[in-house]
Amino acid sequence: MEQGAPKGKLIVFSAPSGTGKSTIAKAVLGQIGELSFSVSATTRSKRPGEEEGVHYFFLDKKEFEELIEKGGFIEFEYFFGNYYGTLLDKTREAIDSGRHLLLDLDVKGALNLKKLFPLDSLLLFIRPPSMAVLQERLLQRDGRNSPGLQERLERAELELGYAEQFDEVVVNDDLEQTVTAVTGIIRKYLTTL
Repeated sequence: MEQGAPKGKLIVFSAPSGTGKSTIAKAVLGQIGELSFSVSATTRSKRPGEEEGVHYFFLDKKEFEELIEKGGFIEFEYFFGNYYGTLLDKTREAIDSGRHLLLDLDVKGALNLKKLFPLDSLLLFIRPPSMAVLQERLLQRDGRNSPGLQERLERAELELGYAEQFDEVVVNDDLEQTVTAVTGIIRKYLTTL
């Protein structure tokens, strides 16, 4: 990092499935030009049209597991036969080059990131208005017979228990108002040193 050059900042979104986090993130990225979305690493195969370092950093399973052993990830998960994770070195490079990143992490990943980057990160938790509203959103999105509905609701209860450990908690009861509130919080954070 150049002497005196401003460091980048990390903005982390966490929320239970069905809360609207991805929609909010996309809207915020469209409104705050200096913010870019963090690129994760994965062991899944590259799909047509995907580019290395743009959509994902594509690693083989051995490389990924070696990085796990070396502490090379802020967080990682294994599901559907593949690893996914946030690379520690790429995140440090972004901060050191003055870039601001938006990350979409689960609650434990977000809290781990805060331990690693306590002065360079803002953790935002997006809450549903209520569990009943969340259940209705999941039913509308995934259908009544969706496998895993009960599991998602149980996970949401667990995640909601971590909300108070975040820097900011925003209730998504109106998408437009939520985007406005979140954008304001992020802009204020990016202008503070």
